[in-house]
Amino acid sequence: MAESMLDSSAISAFCGGVAVMLAAGIQTDEAVFMLADEHEESPFKTMCDAIYLQLADGSMLADAMESAGVFPEYAVSMVRAGEASGRLEQVLRRLDVYYEEEERTFAKLRSSVSYPAALLGIMSVILAFAVAFILPVFVGVYENLTGTLTATSFSSMGISITIGWIALVFTLVCTAVVVAITIMSGTENGRQRVLGLFEHFPFTRSAMYQLALARFTAALSTYVSSGVDTETAMREASEFVTNKKLREKVDAAYQSMINPQNPRSLAQAISENDVFEPLYARMLIVGHETGSSDEMLSRLSQIFFEDSLEHVDVLINRIEPLFAAFLTLTVGATLIAVMLPLIGIMQSIG
Repeated sequence: MAESMLDSSAISAFCGGVAVMLAAGIQTDEAVFMLADEHEESPFKTMCDAIYLQLADGSMLADAMESAGVFPEYAVSMVRAGEASGRLEQVLRRLDVYYEEEERTFAKLRSSVSYPAALLGIMSVILAFAVAFILPVFVGVYENLTGTLTATSFSSMGISITIGWIALVFTLVCTAVVVAITIMSGTENGRQRVLGLFEHFPFTRSAMYQLALARFTAALSTYVSSGVDTETAMREASEFVTNKKLREKVDAAYQSMINPQNPRSLAQAISENDVFEPLYARMLIVGHETGSSDEMLSRLSQIFFEDSLEHVDVLINRIEPLFAAFLTLTVGATLIAVMLPLIGIMQSIG
């Protein structure tokens, strides 16, 4: 069993490579073998070799991926549903796009916060030096001038020390948070923790909801197209919903579908419980009435995914200005902490 999950770029490369070979008429086991043969010795090649051996022994691709222990549960379940429905190639292509975009998004997030993180680290050192060495020097000067100190100049010294400590503690906390997010976003497990953290902040909550909705709809579409009944599809797809707000709506929709007194169809349950926005819910109802629910769900999942990427891009584009504003305030606090004692001493002498 592997100790850590593959990153998104590796999952995308695996799914996309196998999908291309399946489209060319190559068997799944041969596709994985050829994919491994294209790479030099690496953890990725080792993983492909292990999957190939299981496929050669007659295992299904999803079972081999699960045994490898390096694929997220979402990817394994989608592949399993794709194999059951005979749409493995389409599912692999969808996973390729999903994880490629996820990698692009988190790469942009890391690049957006890495530079501010470095500046925050430098400011932390400067503030620590000011609080530990510069401000105590001013305290010594004040003590030597005790006879001529006024209450105003003494209070300036206290305000300066307070500002210095507050700025230092706040900067250290923000630096630790930014560094932690940067490190965590480099691994699949860490990314899920970052997404869970962002769900609690008002300015990131909408983007995380759209991302969870896109993932849920893609899973629901795959299960429905695989031929399973809609109740089972809804139950299985709901297992991938980690967003609390969306999970409540999905659970309510599922309960209305299995209500023995008045069971609702999939489209009705989603519409009545506001899982989708009214326009998209109406599109699903039309798809249900025309017998093309799976195609409509597939189309909606793509719409939601593109919308979620737009939300995330807007969020990322706001990060650097916010950090720039914070750094400006930090620099201002540092200057105030240093200048206030000087002003107090000059007032005392004058």
